[in-house]
Amino acid sequence: MFRSLNQPGLWAIALAAAGILMVTMGARQSLGLFLSPLNTATGLGVASISLAMAIGQFTWGAVQPLAGAAADRWGPGRVLVAGLLLLALGSALTPLMSSTWGLIVSLGLLSAIGSGAGSFSVLFSASSQRLPLAARAGASGVINAGGSFGQFVFAPLLQALIQFIGWMGALWSLAAITLAALPLVGVLARPVDPAVPRAPDGDGLWHSLCTATADRSYQLLNLGFFTCGFHIAFLVTHLPGEVDLCGLPSSVASWSLGIIGLSNIAGSLYAGACVARYRSKYVLFWMYSSRALMVAIYLLAPKTDLTFYIFAAGLGFTWLATVPPTAAIVGKLFGVRYLGTLFGVTLLSHQIGGFFGAYLGGLALTRYGDYSWMWYADIVLATAAGLSNLPIREAVPARAAA
Repeated sequence: MFRSLNQPGLWAIALAAAGILMVTMGARQSLGLFLSPLNTATGLGVASISLAMAIGQFTWGAVQPLAGAAADRWGPGRVLVAGLLLLALGSALTPLMSSTWGLIVSLGLLSAIGSGAGSFSVLFSASSQRLPLAARAGASGVINAGGSFGQFVFAPLLQALIQFIGWMGALWSLAAITLAALPLVGVLARPVDPAVPRAPDGDGLWHSLCTATADRSYQLLNLGFFTCGFHIAFLVTHLPGEVDLCGLPSSVASWSLGIIGLSNIAGSLYAGACVARYRSKYVLFWMYSSRALMVAIYLLAPKTDLTFYIFAAGLGFTWLATVPPTAAIVGKLFGVRYLGTLFGVTLLSHQIGGFFGAYLGGLALTRYGDYSWMWYADIVLATAAGLSNLPIREAVPARAAA
């Protein structure tokens, strides 16, 4: 899988994109650790803070097609720099906010827009346009693994910072770490190598977007990705609360989030290999179906530290590993010329699900005192997501269209 990257400069492109995603995804996926400290400091209530984080989930998705289109039109450099600066600004301002509206601005808008502009749609598009066809599947696995590694590193790191210097200091530290990623942008801002075939513009961005949104396979792909967003946002926002309900220490939540990230490094690399060998829709079917099974097993298991760690490892293997096969299907169906925009729309669907996962989790806890109904909904939606991928039109073997 990685032999395709063993050419001058190709590893640099993949690793630079992976490094940026490590920071943006590590920061975004660890925000649930701040829910309780924010509630204690502001007294706003779990539902209000969950609303701000849920708006952030939606905003992160909404900015994906816009950031992708901007990168497709003007290049990824300026978009990535702006994204990292906004993420740092949102993190730095959050400790100064004491109202729901303030948190919506800092977490729901600034941080979310910033992390979205430095995420999958721009990074996958920038790398795909700078890599030969044979190297794209391997690179997608490496880039995705970077996001997973970010969660593995950032969750326990931020939890330790919260304990030693307080939640405010942890967020200011996060802002500084984000700024340190700026030099990586230079690798992805380089001109496209003339030796790499560039996809023709075709009939333009708007025509490509209209064609995609009317395509049944694209619609089914987005439907499945909606559930993926619901599932992930619910867990990253409310897993600390679930751990607390079970009477376990907060370190179990941070290490569970870290284990999810570590496990998904292997899952992302494996997904990249599978994309090169099998139909991506079957890869997605098994990933979503396995999530439904694992949640059901979790509900029946005793709630111990070990249960959470095993659950995290199992879920982590498919956590962000859905991204390479999803992006591969978009590329096969419509090519890579406007991949940033079209995959951005797919990520928007993901984050609409993320909004409901984060917000409804807070409402469920407020009204019922636990997350039982959210877990049941997760099982049903994951099963539906797996089945929705089977009718997708896809060529064999898994080969990205140029």
